[in-house]
Amino acid sequence: MGRKQPNIVVAIPCFNEEPFVGDVVRKVRKYVDEVVVIDDGSHDGTAKAAGLAGAVVESHNANRGYGEAIKSCFWAARVRDADVLLILDGDGQHDPDQLPQFLAPILDGEADMVIGSRFLNGSNGIPAYRKLGIHAITWLFNVGAKTKVSDSQSGFRAFGKTVLDTMSLNEKGMGISVEILEKARKKGLVFQEVPISCSYHPQSSTLNPVRHGLGVAMTVLKMRLGTRCNAGGMRD
Repeated sequence: MGRKQPNIVVAIPCFNEEPFVGDVVRKVRKYVDEVVVIDDGSHDGTAKAAGLAGAVVESHNANRGYGEAIKSCFWAARVRDADVLLILDGDGQHDPDQLPQFLAPILDGEADMVIGSRFLNGSNGIPAYRKLGIHAITWLFNVGAKTKVSDSQSGFRAFGKTVLDTMSLNEKGMGISVEILEKARKKGLVFQEVPISCSYHPQSSTLNPVRHGLGVAMTVLKMRLGTRCNAGGMRD
């Protein structure tokens, strides 16, 4: 008998992405059977557009923040007994046609987690202010650590069964991006980066970049300092 086909769930966290989410869902559905859109309290037609495109929509009754939306992505995968969870943005930044090569390291048993890196093949036209912030946060995340990444802030990620079964998340905001990485690193999980393309447009982010960057940086410092204190001053 052939190998059982893995149960892959794609989850898309969204807040006011009506112009883009339908197209993202339709492209993703070429590769997987089920797409779940986490509508984080949008006050436009995000939920309707996603549903019409063929997604299952799970809606928050209010805007809870990116971290809570990511937690709902993990919940959606777990209740569906997923073998793999893939998360990508709903604003059209990420290219769904890159899903097959993106999932390969997990499906081939080479990694527990895959991160899409915007920097392995150049910088993909990332605006200068974003690039500076991403590099600063990634440097903070990498300093003193054995396992390093080139793009700690990528929202294009995939998680295997081990991560889904063992990862408990606490952050409510954008800091969840580094919380996942830090906890994966502490657990000794294998994560691999895959180069991705990324398209930017004026509506691609509704977040204040300074507040976003400072918030994530504080999360990195909190987790790294906490790790060192818990280890009696030893670096991981």
